[in-house]
Amino acid sequence: MSRILVVDDDPVLQRTLRINLRARGHEVLLAGNGRQAVSTFLADQPDLVVLDLGLPDLDGVDVLRQLRTRSAVPVIVLSARQEADDKVEALDQGADDYVSKPFSMDELMARVRVALRRGSAEADAPETLDSHGLVLDFAAHTAIRDGAVVHLTPTEWRLLAELARHGGRVVSHEDLLRAVWGPSYGSEHNYLRVFANQIRRKIERDPAGPRHLINEPGLGYRLVP
Repeated sequence: MSRILVVDDDPVLQRTLRINLRARGHEVLLAGNGRQAVSTFLADQPDLVVLDLGLPDLDGVDVLRQLRTRSAVPVIVLSARQEADDKVEALDQGADDYVSKPFSMDELMARVRVALRRGSAEADAPETLDSHGLVLDFAAHTAIRDGAVVHLTPTEWRLLAELARHGGRVVSHEDLLRAVWGPSYGSEHNYLRVFANQIRRKIERDPAGPRHLINEPGLGYRLVP
């Protein structure tokens, strides 16, 4: 049973989500504003957060930033905001998924399942990868390149963790996209190119000649231990 924190100031939606999540065997925590969300998160350490952006005290993105300073727990953002900039900002700040209101409950429950599997997949990654001056600590989410700490975003960590748990084997573009970004992805190969280049600039001594994050043309990517 997973513990899920629902953050929304709409009591009707809170009640609906609680009923649906409990029916699927999850323990549900509720918060009606941003400050309560952060305090509940710190006290109860949920496995997943469902976070509305339109909160009465703090903007949901601010809450997301605070959560990300403390944890890489999966976060699904709910929002009535339709602008692409809002979605991009939330994802850039570390959201795992973004669901626009109004939404289908079956779709949201599917996204919850995927986000929980992604969190579990990160837990299945090796605790550390230590090779040629690169140290990736997946438990602590710290990365060191030749003695210098480098910052990796939550999405970059998820991508590396998914590759790491396959032990150097190739992960297809489609499987990697679905594991990192969600079930509705699979053809956005440009996402992988962009993130792979970002990661290489951070972890490789020679980003143009990588020895850790390897692209196998037409197949996928692998992380060489």
